[in-house]
Amino acid sequence: MELGSWLGQHGGIAHSQQAVRAGFTRYAIRHSLASGECARVRRNWLALPTAPADLRAAAALGGRVACLSVARRLELWHLADGMNHVSVVRNAVVPASNAVRVHWGPGPIPVARFALVEPIENALVHIAECQPFENALVVWDSALNKTLVTEESLARLPLRSAAARAVRAAASGLADSGLETLPVSRLAAIGIRVSQQVLLDGHRVDGLVGDRLVLQIDGFSFHSGAEQRGADIAQDRRLALLGYTVLRFDYRQILFEWPRAEAEILQAVAQGLHLAPART
Repeated sequence: MELGSWLGQHGGIAHSQQAVRAGFTRYAIRHSLASGECARVRRNWLALPTAPADLRAAAALGGRVACLSVARRLELWHLADGMNHVSVVRNAVVPASNAVRVHWGPGPIPVARFALVEPIENALVHIAECQPFENALVVWDSALNKTLVTEESLARLPLRSAAARAVRAAASGLADSGLETLPVSRLAAIGIRVSQQVLLDGHRVDGLVGDRLVLQIDGFSFHSGAEQRGADIAQDRRLALLGYTVLRFDYRQILFEWPRAEAEILQAVAQGLHLAPART
């Protein structure tokens, strides 16, 4: 097998010691470099021209892809900050950059010597320590929802960070997206409990306040089609006929117009629309 093909099977980038252990001679490595098949990154890393940029950046710093950059790789729901996140050892010297956010703290999971990507558990800890609470919670919920981690496994991790412990205590994995996590977290902060994924009329609703106030959240990609929109409205009508009040919000209202959405929910609660009618 040619070195280029082997690198292609290993994400497009590998340490030269890994190549030697795989049976490639120093001559073969020099030949591949001279021909332009691959290039050196930070002396000892060999990368194809097609190697992912985040892996190349991590190798160039002698670190690993971390934090929100791992969330992006795993397609977890997250609020991007436009930064490339890299973890390095505590004594590493890293040049200042407006595009890179460096994490020096090790995560709870040991990492193989030549790994270029942090395990999901370590990335979640980085996220809890790096991002605002809500931003971190949506990623933890997404990881749980996708079963990349479990509540049981996270509960057993020795988390030294108070921020990580706080996010772990709040994360449930019940939300299908961060758009559902955000209202639950924000309303909990003002004393309103939202039950998630409650089965009503044979369908699950995103949130239920009290007995009768239904919160439905429309994500941009999953609720933008006419067919899905029609199904959503039909469900709202069925719930209304059963005596429920349905408040439906879209992604823009959750992300950019939350004060107005919150005010409408509080008005509904103040009017007692979350309560079941008293029996006579």
